[in-house]
Amino acid sequence: MQSELPQNHLCNITLLGNLVNKPEIRYQVNPVIAIAEFVVATHLKWFDKRTNQFKEWTHYHTIKMIGDVVERSLLQAEKGDVILVQGHMVNSKKTNRELIHATYAHRYPKGYSRSINQLQCSGKISSEIKLVNTENNKQLAELRLAINFYSFSPVTQELRSISVERTVHVWGKQAAYLKDNANVDDELIINGRLSYLKDATKSQLIDAQDVILQKIN
Repeated sequence: MQSELPQNHLCNITLLGNLVNKPEIRYQVNPVIAIAEFVVATHLKWFDKRTNQFKEWTHYHTIKMIGDVVERSLLQAEKGDVILVQGHMVNSKKTNRELIHATYAHRYPKGYSRSINQLQCSGKISSEIKLVNTENNKQLAELRLAINFYSFSPVTQELRSISVERTVHVWGKQAAYLKDNANVDDELIINGRLSYLKDATKSQLIDAQDVILQKIN
């Protein structure tokens, strides 16, 4: 009997920002394949009603890219260039880090550009939902989301199954709705952005803007 395949969730990240460093390109042998790692900075600006001022927060995204796309996109890339990246979240087994694996990148000349930080994903709730009051007296729901999806490996030339688990923050009325209605193993569809925990781990955090709950009977 054929075994049941893991759930194929959505895990898609699009970033437009500036290269913090010149991409480091190296080559793996057997087979010969290009590998690059670099950091992209995206900027989030908002109006703070408490101080009556605009504020800005910068996110630094560590990105890994493998295969022909490296030479097509990054050979001429320099620090400060604007770059458009698309990919998905991964866990690095070698360095125990949470990264973005990029499957597409396009470089633009240095200069100012508005940032893009978009994340669309789906997954299964894997923890109890906690309501948290922030220092600004706002309420959020915090939970863990298990995401399972498939990605083509340029190294093995095979489709591989990837599993990641991330913390999710949901704000406002949606937070209270999830606390009252969602359970472990229910599924969420999320539109938001990729953020990072403010601790020593700098682990990836899904900052949800819109959440759709799918109940599992």
